[in-house]
Amino acid sequence: MPLSKLTEYLDSHDKKYMVIKHSNAYTAQEVAASAHIPGREMAKTVMANIDGKMSMIVTPSTHIVDFDRVKDALGITEADLASEEEFKDLFPGCELGAMPPFGNLFNMDTYVAEALAEDEEIAFNAGNHRELVKMRYDDFEELVEPTVIALAKRYA
Repeated sequence: MPLSKLTEYLDSHDKKYMVIKHSNAYTAQEVAASAHIPGREMAKTVMANIDGKMSMIVTPSTHIVDFDRVKDALGITEADLASEEEFKDLFPGCELGAMPPFGNLFNMDTYVAEALAEDEEIAFNAGNHRELVKMRYDDFEELVEPTVIALAKRYA
């Protein structure tokens, strides 16, 4: 999903947002540093197989997904990291690893870490490694309707 499609979607729902351009960066923490965004507000999208379904897990860049927590919170037995090969074709127009955390636009479930839901604003990749979108978390939650659970832990 190129940035233009994402901003059209946000505009069509009357959501306020800011597009921030930054130097090429690939990890969520590099993006946060490059764009001068606090790491806890920079959302990273992690692709996972959850009970056999490709799903998005969204955490602050300062956290890692704890798949045991995911399983416990959802009462399931299968949850693990998806390989790039498994999801590379699911996001037309997006650079690999820069998918915006809008699972609803890609027909997949979205799970958000409780730690991210505590922030007033979040920022996330806008489909490429040079731009991000910053918006109110409440607006993001209203549009995406994610399941918010304890699924991540802070880096040690």
